[in-house]
Amino acid sequence: MKAFVHEQGELRFKNMDEPFADHGLVTVAIRAAGLNRRDLSIPKRRGSDADALVLGSDGAGVIESVGEGVSDVSVGDEVVINPAVRWDENSDAPPEGFSILDGTFTEKIVLPANQVEKKPEHLSWDEAGVLSLSALTGFRALFTKGNVMEGDTVFIPGAGSGVASYLIQFAKNAGARVIVSSRSAKKREQAQELGADKSIDTNSDWPAELKDETVDLVIESVGRATFNRSLEILKKGGRMVVFGATTEDTVELDLRAFFYGQYQLFGSTMGSRQELKAMLDHVSKHQVRPIVDRTFTLDEAEQAMDYLAEGKQFGNVALRISE
Repeated sequence: MKAFVHEQGELRFKNMDEPFADHGLVTVAIRAAGLNRRDLSIPKRRGSDADALVLGSDGAGVIESVGEGVSDVSVGDEVVINPAVRWDENSDAPPEGFSILDGTFTEKIVLPANQVEKKPEHLSWDEAGVLSLSALTGFRALFTKGNVMEGDTVFIPGAGSGVASYLIQFAKNAGARVIVSSRSAKKREQAQELGADKSIDTNSDWPAELKDETVDLVIESVGRATFNRSLEILKKGGRMVVFGATTEDTVELDLRAFFYGQYQLFGSTMGSRQELKAMLDHVSKHQVRPIVDRTFTLDEAEQAMDYLAEGKQFGNVALRISE
């Protein structure tokens, strides 16, 4: 069985043993998987003597076998993989022991039965394969933490990411007005085609561009490069949710301006199985379709990693594992 791994400081393909579904486990034959920015960071933080780790947290496929004691899913079921490990019920923060799944850039994976959910029927394999991690992240940030409401204006810096492509659709489904930023004119156009009401150049004067807007909620993931700029255009008493930092992690904050502005700041990451199910219901109800910018084969996994690292994509990058 072929897998794309990080081993001994290098990215490589490796033949792995066929997995076996023991008690409470299921085997998923993966049809498609999704790349995320964490797949780029994992090799950087692992040692040069580290054993083989199969990369990938997102995936979708078909249940090939089930172990004893499994009753919720059956052989032949089409499923998406839950990338959040040991986080079942919604909570203010992930519980002790929470981790993010690895191991989907392979032909088959064995998981606990509660790590899979039924695939939304309207999605293709490529769409389902890129769904879970970024859509769950966006869903929690927008609804659980951001408490988006009908009539809100939501500002999303960095319109091209996979999470942003879900945030735009989810916020519009909730009845919100959506504003995005990007340095790329093409990505600004694509965001508006997806449903954004307004797009601005990241390099523009944000207060001037948004002087006629009242921004109720900012969903931030860029980090130092945009954090204070986002705070500047947020209304007094407004809400900011931060779920990532693609630029530098550390920001300088004017505390006096912050507490006089009565701003509300929330951290967010991933989401629980309860939220995943709510997200999948939302996707099915509103017929949300993930934006797949480009699909690579498993043999092209390293090229796909390079493409994601360039940051030129709008939406998600998929790996086709099998037909």
